[in-house]
Amino acid sequence: MIARPVETRHDLGVDLFAPTRPQSESAAPLAERMRPRTLDEVLGQDALVGPEGLLRRIAASGEIPSLVFWGPPGSGKTTLARALAGLASAHFEPFSAVLGGVKEVREIVERAKDRRKKGLGKTLLFVDEIHRFNKGQQDAFLPHVEDGTLILVGATTENPSFALNAALLSRCRVLRLAPLPADAIADLLKRALQDPGLVEVAASIPDEVVLALAEYADGDARRALNDLEIVASLVAKKGRQGAVTIDLETVAKLLGRGPLRHDKDGDAHYDLASAFIKSLRGSDPDAALYYLARLMEAGDDPRFLLRRMVIFAAEDIGNADPRALGLAVDGIQAYQLVGMPEGRIIMGQVATYLATAPKSNAAYLAMDAAIDAAKRHGTLPVPMQLRNAPTKLMAAMGHAEGYKYPHDHGGYVAEHYLPERLRGTVFYAPKGAGYEQQIAQRLERWRQLREGSD
Repeated sequence: MIARPVETRHDLGVDLFAPTRPQSESAAPLAERMRPRTLDEVLGQDALVGPEGLLRRIAASGEIPSLVFWGPPGSGKTTLARALAGLASAHFEPFSAVLGGVKEVREIVERAKDRRKKGLGKTLLFVDEIHRFNKGQQDAFLPHVEDGTLILVGATTENPSFALNAALLSRCRVLRLAPLPADAIADLLKRALQDPGLVEVAASIPDEVVLALAEYADGDARRALNDLEIVASLVAKKGRQGAVTIDLETVAKLLGRGPLRHDKDGDAHYDLASAFIKSLRGSDPDAALYYLARLMEAGDDPRFLLRRMVIFAAEDIGNADPRALGLAVDGIQAYQLVGMPEGRIIMGQVATYLATAPKSNAAYLAMDAAIDAAKRHGTLPVPMQLRNAPTKLMAAMGHAEGYKYPHDHGGYVAEHYLPERLRGTVFYAPKGAGYEQQIAQRLERWRQLREGSD
């Protein structure tokens, strides 16, 4: 997202970075002081602001459409909105959907209309956390976007497909912002060390610490700059007291281990859970363990993960290895017995067994096919020989007549059990993986016997 060069820029006809800054700016947090003011100063979003980037083309057209920036914290959503306002010579109106409501939106609209009447230019309304407005509240923007009173730029960390209403989405272009790569954040931190507030301590912060802070930030530029400011304050304090030693161990103790970027109700959760299950299905135990660890470290409930593995055992392994389902269920029971941290060992065993087991979804497909047939064909009559006959009357009506008890005939009877209309239908088709190979051979032998009896 962010990198504000320290050198002077004259492309707008003024010195944006003159040594003398307003007191309010010099007192601002480092992340605010380093915020870019033009697209040229933005790092880490090349797909949008690179030479062929979409925002470059939008800026060149001279017309800024309403947009929704979708991306993780610290990826540059606010920064890009401010830069676009500058390119459009529009008044920038920041608004937080967390702190404000429809009343405040109406006040902004009135100011925008007044500005428009007086010929003072357009208004770009930047709505941070726009997903916090419910879908009814989001309608408040629609008429003012349509009549040109506002250029709406929303920012969200949530999937707009679910978080925004269809009417608003149809009027906005959604742009996806990626988490910032560590090398871009490292470049940003190195530039930040040239800031007047940090330049005196920069020599005491080695490159390895800068790189560690970039990795630690997990794609969030704001977090990286805030952490650098904390480290710099420690350096300044120690410098007044004597020797200064800032190393990786000191930084780790100072900042601790922050949570991985994750939202248990958002896309990060579902993306990781999807990657975990797909790694199990793809028979890659190493990838499965990695995504399982990510989910656990981000705070997911281990019981949720174990339940997912129980479902996976039945859905994706099935009868290729009938032991898999039992092991997954045992895993839940064992976890409930021992809890964490030892529970991670149990989860690792279950995950690696499932990943390396033979795979078949034949039982899963068979169940769905049978349900579909039941819905489509309605209440087909049960063959008479299969019906229950608990009374003499029912027996006299032919219930259970002609039924052959398989155990009296060597364990198998060449009989048709499906209703007449579905005779010959195959729902369960073993795929020949693992134990299903034996099942397939057995079913084929029985099928031949049944056909021979017709």
